[in-house]
Formats: sequence, C-alpha cells, structure tokens
Amino acid sequence: METARSKWLWALASLLILVWTVFPILWIVMLSFKQPGEIGNQKGFLPHHWTWDNYRTVFKTDLFTAALVNSIGISLIATVIGVVFATLVAYAIARLEFPGKKAILSFALAIAMFPVVSLVGPLFDLWRDVGLYDTWPGLIIPYISFALPLAIWTLSAFFREIPWEMEQAAQVDGATTWQAFRKVIVPLAAPGVFTAAILTFFFCWNDFVFGISLTSSDRARVVPAALAFFTGASEFQQPTTAICAAAVVVTVPIVVIVLAFQRRIVAGLTSGAVKG
Repeated sequence: METARSKWLWALASLLILVWTVFPILWIVMLSFKQPGEIGNQKGFLPHHWTWDNYRTVFKTDLFTAALVNSIGISLIATVIGVVFATLVAYAIARLEFPGKKAILSFALAIAMFPVVSLVGPLFDLWRDVGLYDTWPGLIIPYISFALPLAIWTLSAFFREIPWEMEQAAQVDGATTWQAFRKVIVPLAAPGVFTAAILTFFFCWNDFVFGISLTSSDRARVVPAALAFFTGASEFQQPTTAICAAAVVVTVPIVVIVLAFQRRIVAGLTSGAVKG
C-alpha cells in the first residue's frame, strides 16, 4: 500500500515538473501561430486564427537570415576546434603523468565557473583594438575558451574508462603513439567525443552575452542577439509573435539533436560516474 502511494506521488511530482518545464515552450509555439493583433486584445492559450505569416516574416527578414547563417557557421567552427583541442588535452590528462596535471583540471574548472559578464568589458576594448570586434573570430575565440573546460572534463572521464592494454597492444603491433590514439582510442571514445561536441555546440548556439556585446552589425551577430533587434513585418507592428516564431525556428534543431542522440549524450555524461 505504501509502495503504491509512493509511486503515485512520484508520478504526480514528475507530471508537475514536466508541465512546469514544457508549458513555456508550448506557450511560445502557440504565440508563433497567432496574429499580431491577438496579443493583448484576445485572451486564450490557443490562437483564434492560426497563421503561418510569422514564419514567412521571419525568413523574409535579412536580420534573421544573416544571423542564422552566422550562428551555424560560428557554432560549427567553434565546436570542431574546441573538441579537437579538448580531445588532445583530455587524453594527456587521462593517460600521462606530468607535473601540474591536477592544476590544469582545477584551472579548467575555474574557467567554467567564471562569470561571463565580467569579461565582456575587457574583451570589448581589446577586440576593438586588435580588429576582432564584430567578426566571426571575435566570437569563436571566447566560445572555445568557455566551452573547453566542460569538454575536457567529459572526455578525460571517458578516456580513463578505456583499458590501457588496448593502446599498448596497438603499439606492439607496430602502431605509433599517434596512430594508436587516432585509430584505437578515439573510436572507442566516440560517445564521449560526441557528447563534448553536442555540449560545445549548445553553448555556442545559445550564447547571448557575447553575441550582443561583441557585435554591432549583421556581419557576425548571432541569432539570440539578433532577436533583441527584431521588429517584425514593420516598425508599426508588435514583434512578439514574429520573435516567438524565430525562437521556435532556432529551437527545433536543438530539440531534434537531443531526441536523436540522447543515448549518446547520457552515455558520455555518465561515463566514469560509477566504478566497479
């Protein structure tokens, strides 16, 4: 009896948490299908007149399309560079013994906990002096810097789980250290590498602080920052529904990636959590 009651309580609590987290997303989706005139004039969760005009407006707006291209390009470049560096560093930390290894991990963790806002001012001045302001490299560099620590921690835990004997066997068969790393270790650590890539991409894709502080035009402005300047179909039209449509467009790829690769992500995050 007590067990059944506990199950019902856990089910109710899970349902409440699910509703609490999903409702804002559903609200944004419903707003994206409403007409601009319905906001503030008509109450209700569902649109009174469903329309795709907001999505057409979004893709006809140069501000959004340029920002979407910038977000895709900057996020992919930062992810590739960050994962390559994180893989090499994590392998060295997991496999090699050298002075200062713990200090490197502690320093990486400190960077991950460092408040991003405190760096915006110095980076703004520095980037303007060296010519990186409002450029792709001006966003890629800080993205890599803040995404590396989590990637290093994730991959180092995964590399520790791979038996050392497999790498030694490859070297006995004639493989060099680099060949053993590239052809044996990296394929075995693919779930961890993939998880690090996904987390890095999420960080870059969702960034707002750097995107709005280190850009001033469509040359490098990313989607989260571009939405702050969105005006809708015209300057006299309330942009709420168009902004919601844009938010849905940039959220769909993230949701698809998470649903498609959730097992790999969980496997990478939980690697090294249990030892037996």
